[in-house]
Amino acid sequence: MRCWWRPAVFWEGVDVRGDALSCVIIDKLPFTSPDDPLLKARIEDCRLRGGDPFNDVQLPDAVITLKQGVGRLIRDTDDRGVLVICDNRLVMRPYGEVFLNSLPPTPRTRDIAQAIAFLQAER
Repeated sequence: MRCWWRPAVFWEGVDVRGDALSCVIIDKLPFTSPDDPLLKARIEDCRLRGGDPFNDVQLPDAVITLKQGVGRLIRDTDDRGVLVICDNRLVMRPYGEVFLNSLPPTPRTRDIAQAIAFLQAER
């Protein structure tokens, strides 16, 4: 089993295929820092247009970034592995469903034993 844990800044440009990677751990949902100047400008523009900055800017950006991170695990049709998302906002906040619904349909569990069994059966 090869496991990959990286902060979101390292997601871009990573291409690990096949058995070299079977587990990706994402520590938190990839929202852009509220101090980011580009994000601040986009939020202000959204407000000026009467939009909802969280739902119209921040959430869609974070969903796209998460999908890119998940895409590091499954690069080819015969790839398989375990994705671990450690951020409890995925299940504790209403917007967690937006993230979950954006991911490919796959079995989901909160049981670590099931994930380990899947990885062991992979061999």
